[in-house]
Order: sequence, then C-alpha cells, then structure tokens
Amino acid sequence: MFKNFKGDLLGGITAGIVALPLALAFGVQSGLGASAGLYGAIFIGFFAALLGGTSTQISGPTAPMTAVSLLAVAKIVSEHNGNVSEALPFILFVFFAAGVFQIIFGVIRLGSLIKHIPSTVVSGFMSGIGFIILITQLPNLFGHKAGGVLGAVKAIPNAIAHINITELSLAMLTILIIYGFKRITKVIPSTLVALLVISTGSVFLLESGSYGIIGEIPEGFPKPNIAMFTLFSFRAFSPYILTAFSLALLGTIDSLLTSVVADNMTDTKHNSNKELIGQGIGNSIASIFGGIPGAGATIRTVVNIDAGGKTKLSGMVAGVLLLVILMVLGPLASLIPNAVLAGVLVTVGLGVMDVKSLKTMHKQSLSDVVVMLLVLTLTVFWDLIFAVAIGVLVHYAVNTVKVLSFKKSYKVN
Repeated sequence: MFKNFKGDLLGGITAGIVALPLALAFGVQSGLGASAGLYGAIFIGFFAALLGGTSTQISGPTAPMTAVSLLAVAKIVSEHNGNVSEALPFILFVFFAAGVFQIIFGVIRLGSLIKHIPSTVVSGFMSGIGFIILITQLPNLFGHKAGGVLGAVKAIPNAIAHINITELSLAMLTILIIYGFKRITKVIPSTLVALLVISTGSVFLLESGSYGIIGEIPEGFPKPNIAMFTLFSFRAFSPYILTAFSLALLGTIDSLLTSVVADNMTDTKHNSNKELIGQGIGNSIASIFGGIPGAGATIRTVVNIDAGGKTKLSGMVAGVLLLVILMVLGPLASLIPNAVLAGVLVTVGLGVMDVKSLKTMHKQSLSDVVVMLLVLTLTVFWDLIFAVAIGVLVHYAVNTVKVLSFKKSYKVN
C-alpha cells in the first residue's frame, strides 16, 4: 500500500480539496445541512477506499445519491410534522439500511450484473439526475428554499417574483469563476477557488444578514447517533424499505460505473463485489455519524489518478484530510453563503447531464431516443430506480422484437 506513497499522498490531498465544496453543497441539498455532507465524505471516503475493490476510487456524496436522499429526507421530515431533529434517527436508519443492502449485494455477487444496463438507460438516468439538481436549485439561486422537484417547481414563480439580488449575484459569480478559472489553469480546482473567493468577499464586503449562510458546523469529531438504533422498530421502518433498497441499488450503479472509468484510466481491473461490500460498510458507518450516503465519485477519482494516486491509500488520505478540515476549519466553513453552494450545484447538475447524447438525438435510432427520454422523464418526476428498471425492460423488449422481426424477414427471403 505504501509503494506509491508520494503519489497517493498528492492524489488524496488533491481529491480531498476537490471534494470539500461538493460535500458541503450536497449536504445542504439533502436537507440535513452541510455537516452531513462532510461527514459522509469523511467516512465513506475512508472506509470504501480501505475495504473496497477499486484501488484508485474516491468515494463520497454524489449527485445521484444526494438527489434520492433529498426525496427520502423530505418525505420522512414531512411525516414528522417538519421536525428534522425528530425525524433524523429514522432518516439515518434508512441510510444505514442502504449500506447493509449494498453489503448483501456484494455477498450475493450482484456486482457482475450491473454491466448489462444499456448505455441509453444510463444516459437518460444521468441526464434526469442533472435536471433534478437544476430544478431544485432554481429557487435557491433567487434566495428562496424549496424541497424536492415538485416543491421547487411550485416555488419558482414566487422566487422569481421576489428575487434576492445579493444571493443571485453571489451564485452567478460563483458559476462564472468555476467555468472561467478552468480556462486559466486546471491545476487548482476552480470550484474551490470560487468557494474561497466568494465566501471571503461576502464576509468582508457585504452586510451580515443580507444573505443566508450554511449555518453552524459542529466542532470536533462527529458523534454517533445512537437513537437510530434505540428508536428502531420494524413497523416504523417498513414503509422505507424500498427507499433504502433504491439508495443501495443506485449507489451500486454509481460506484461501479466509476470503477469502470478508473479501470480504463489505470489499465487495471476492479473487484465489483468487493467494491460493493466496501461501499456498503462506508455508507453504514457514515450514517451512524450523521452522514448522507454516497458512492464512487467519477470526477474525484479522475483527479486522484491524474495527481498520481494508484492505491487505496489515496482514498484514505482524502477522507483523513476532510476530517482535519472539519476539526480545524469547521467554524469558518459555517460562514459560507448558501448562494455559493447553489452555484456549485448548478455546475454539478450541468456536468452530470449527458449533453452529448441529448445533442445527437437526431442521429440515434428512434428506439434509443424513446428509451433515453422515458428514463429521463421518469427519473425527474417519478422514481429513479423504477425509471432504470422500466428503461432496461423497454430496451430489451424492443431489441427482442427487432431480432424476431429480422429472423422472420430472413426466413421469408
């Protein structure tokens, strides 16, 4: 593990720096606060690297996992009359169960089946995730809050009618720096530059209270939430079994797709089932400490590899770095404007979308376009896992019909 110590150290530090603003942003988007995203990045990042089956993978909260977590959090909180503290143990147990499901997936060797998901389904799914992020962030750009896709759609007219110019300006400047700084250099992560520049400028140049901040991030090592176990009852948990299963399946797809990317870049071969066990353990431990679930993160993994990371140590370094940042800089991070994280998430949403496939739809077969748009629509407005399942069924059904038609035509001729 220590044969490439210098490269792994540099790769882990670089990936951890890239992960910081994303972890904070995903935590806020989930509805549990920035600290939940940071806790998830720390524990998933460390344990998935240590116990997983992809040497160079960097794990933590991701856009797809946060999109599903947001829906789960909103549902459970609403069932507890909007009281987040009261709902938190039940939310965290759903996240814990998702990790357990992933461990089971690895044990029964489900990882080898994921490769059969068609590219059109993956494309529609990822674009759907991108649309979910963009829709849910629109009210935030204008200085308003809303939970879930439908809640955001309903809130958008009012948000546009009552724009907070300060928040909108901060968000737009954040987006401008993220895209603009990349044209200058890619050595320093543009997302981090935007976070530091806009946050620092806000503190020194703007009046306190003229914009919203992410709020207090608890100092010190995260404390375990024992109530998630002491308050557990199967009757209370049973309505959320499918939600936990959905998170586990989504995390499985998300992680293994990233593993394939890592394999292609490093000319290695990951162990998919071991990866699922590592991801499951990471998610379960993260939930105990109040973290949101995550998966293998493609951009962070690519950054790690490009910076010299080659072994599991790089992912562990990234997790430890984020823990050090939490312990030392937690109070400062609490001053980051909400609008900055909204700007970060807008760029994430655009980056997740399969823009290439959307632009070339006119060159694709009608059946592929129908499957992609079907999955995209179902992902945004119904259910992510059912969207993938229906997309896979429709894809193989259409292709079966094509094969039978070809055979029939061949026999006739």
